[in-house]
Amino acid sequence: MVTHHSAEGYDDFCGLIKRLEDSGQPIYVLFSGSKDSDGKSWCPDCVEAEPVIDKVLKRSTLAIHFIHVGVGERAKWKDPNSPFRKDSRLLLTGVPTLLRWGARQRLVESECADEQLIEMILE
Repeated sequence: MVTHHSAEGYDDFCGLIKRLEDSGQPIYVLFSGSKDSDGKSWCPDCVEAEPVIDKVLKRSTLAIHFIHVGVGERAKWKDPNSPFRKDSRLLLTGVPTLLRWGARQRLVESECADEQLIEMILE
């Protein structure tokens, strides 16, 4: 069973990941452009990828934690000093990024809209 979580911003993400790390379950994280008041992300690749990822997760029978993280508004994300870019555990280069926490597996940008790649990373 997939347990869904969400975080907005770097500090919120760090607090959540710290609480989940000792769960014993794999953790997958989707970093995405934050959404506006209408619930739409500024990031077109994120808008395309999210329904595909949701579709794969709905079919999944895995016992995992899935965290959806908003990286902030576009200008905040584009800042080269963004903590999401600087944190050595993340070193994000683009959004969306889907990764398995604590592992090297990751999908970046258009790869996140590929159903087969998403299934492979969840295996």
